Amino acid sequence: MTTAPSGSLGTFRGTALYLGAILGPGVLALPGLAAAAAGPAAIVAWVALLLLSVPVAATFAELAARRPDAGGVATFTRAAFGDKAAAVCGWWFFSVIPVGASSAALVGAEYIADAAGLGRSAVIALAAVLLATAFAANHIGLRLSGGAQLVLMGLLAALLAAACAAALPHLDPANLTPFAPMGIPGVLSAAAVLFYAFSGWEAASHLSGEFTDPARQLRRVTALALAVVAAIYLALATATAGVLGPAAGESATPLTGLLAYAFGPAAAPLTAVCAAMLSLGAMNTFIAGASRLGAALARDGAMPAPLAKGHEPGRTPHRSLLLLGAITWTAFAGTTALGLGLDQQMRATSAVLAAVTVLACAAAVRLLSGRARHRALFATACTAAIATALNWYLLLPLAIAGLALGYLRLRRRRAPLRVAARPEPVDA
Repeated sequence: MTTAPSGSLGTFRGTALYLGAILGPGVLALPGLAAAAAGPAAIVAWVALLLLSVPVAATFAELAARRPDAGGVATFTRAAFGDKAAAVCGWWFFSVIPVGASSAALVGAEYIADAAGLGRSAVIALAAVLLATAFAANHIGLRLSGGAQLVLMGLLAALLAAACAAALPHLDPANLTPFAPMGIPGVLSAAAVLFYAFSGWEAASHLSGEFTDPARQLRRVTALALAVVAAIYLALATATAGVLGPAAGESATPLTGLLAYAFGPAAAPLTAVCAAMLSLGAMNTFIAGASRLGAALARDGAMPAPLAKGHEPGRTPHRSLLLLGAITWTAFAGTTALGLGLDQQMRATSAVLAAVTVLACAAAVRLLSGRARHRALFATACTAAIATALNWYLLLPLAIAGLALGYLRLRRRRAPLRVAARPEPVDA
């Protein structure tokens, strides 16, 4: 049986939303954080994660094309492992978005403040403005934010391409030695924090029900997004290590240094614009996906029933969006008050998203067959291996899983788990 398409997303706007999820604030902060962790060998971590992205992206595209639903990873997990696993997976993704959105806003705000010569108070205020803008765009609706995303991602890709084209001719081989000063542990540490930059495939899967023809479009959208991301990330990783050298690991705004080769004194304001576009693009897609996931979880009994309103494709789940906003602002206030650094916030986010990826890909191993199943198995094993480098941060997904299972147990004491009608798989 084939579910009739009822969404509004076309291939180009869908690709823009996917790019917003993947090509987010990672290109602003992570090149520097990875260089600090592994030196020039951070390039190895970038390449490894790009290679891992191919089977991961293909697996999510295959699952989403067959089961287009706002539940995304939770829908896939339920089909493979049942309601409890789906609730845990859904709670993981919904709970990590507030921290991820806060860190994305802070990354963008750091660049904007640096360009304007502003202090820490301005960074916090600017981050708050970016968060408010992203939530407002989603409140208006996915159609408007998707169109804006198409324009933003086109401008962004052109700007980053110009920066790399101008900077790469200045590559100095001396900057690549010693190549791996921190050894293999440094490369693993870099890969762990870089996972933040490759975790958007999960977010985009929650938008699968918004496409006009998911079975046909999702594979094409994924391939286009993966090609653009691979080109930009490889160019940025090479330029960061070979052009900026040791300074890359010491700078909070490494992209400004690269843009200076192309635009000179105009690099700072252009970087500020780029930072705003990247942060808003990532937050827009993650918030859109998480709000729809929250509504889908409520529809299926894994979250309070009132949040289910608006879970249908083409509608905005305002109640779920409101709850997500409240949690995000709480997380933003908490991380700001505690003074948590970007490295800590991104590793925390990576730990939870890695857990989501492992469980969803493991579900694909059970649901798919042939080459698709082999890709899913490879993606599961590799992601689990990289996740081990996150050490104690892995306690976060364990704690969230406990909360999810505790909620289900409490709900069942009051009433049996209500399961609404769920979309059947789409024939491939």
